[in-house]
Amino acid sequence: MSKVDLSLDFAGVRLKNPVVTVSGTCGFGEEYKPYYKPCELGAISVKGTTLEPRMGNIPPRIAETPSGILNSIGLQNPGVDAFVTRELPRLKAEGAVVMANIAGSTISDYCAVAEKLAETNVDFIEMNISCPNVKEGGVAFGTNPDTVEKITREVKRVAKQPLIVKLSPNVTDITATAKAAEAGGADAVSLINTLLGMRIDIKSRRPILHNNVGGLSGPAVFPVAVRMVWQVRGAISLPILGMGGIASADDAIEMLIAGADAIGVGTAMFANPYLPLEIISGIEQFLSDNSISSVRELTNTVKPWG
Repeated sequence: MSKVDLSLDFAGVRLKNPVVTVSGTCGFGEEYKPYYKPCELGAISVKGTTLEPRMGNIPPRIAETPSGILNSIGLQNPGVDAFVTRELPRLKAEGAVVMANIAGSTISDYCAVAEKLAETNVDFIEMNISCPNVKEGGVAFGTNPDTVEKITREVKRVAKQPLIVKLSPNVTDITATAKAAEAGGADAVSLINTLLGMRIDIKSRRPILHNNVGGLSGPAVFPVAVRMVWQVRGAISLPILGMGGIASADDAIEMLIAGADAIGVGTAMFANPYLPLEIISGIEQFLSDNSISSVRELTNTVKPWG
């Protein structure tokens, strides 16, 4: 296999390859240490972090679905202070490029977390805007372009690391929220977050999840994610971290061709913890087989009909 270049610049940070673990699916990386070192990946996006510790939602919090899972974990995490003092030093000592995924119930929550992270050696802040805005009737921040622009601008004002806005797919037009993130000063976007779904136990006639609804992830959402990444690539000029249902190297390559600069792997790791390494190897082999010298040459090379 001829030598190819898997490295890229993503929002000003060098990644050794384009493969990133998706927030919420690898915790703080500890569970995957028996399989590989975090420094082998492009980056690791850690468990969603809030200002204060959260216990998460009442179980049941996971439901299997055809080609995926529904989850309603509820952002269970130890809080930003515990992340900064306990988890981040370990990850950085292991050579990881770290995306700190942040969440909150108000804009001031997001800003407070970003301020606490500002003086750390976190490499990126990834902002989860699929959270309910308690001051606006519980509607998710990420469903209204005006709100997306406002929260992005406010967090960007205090953040010192590149700010990645994680877009919700639960909207009519994802290009509108992508443009709003760009207008607010985002350095990059990631997409897609989970699609809202529901399962019901036909015997009890109760929803399987105690929260009634949850986020659908896994291979079932992959075609939606590819479509949305392609649309967003045509609407903005920011770097894109594409994710949603990637379960193979071919999926990752497809996402790059659709317009992603880097890709995120999540739910599929539950079945195959070695998948990120397999994807890295598969991308390298594809580039070599097709005489492509750099992974950067794949991004946004789709040839639409018409």
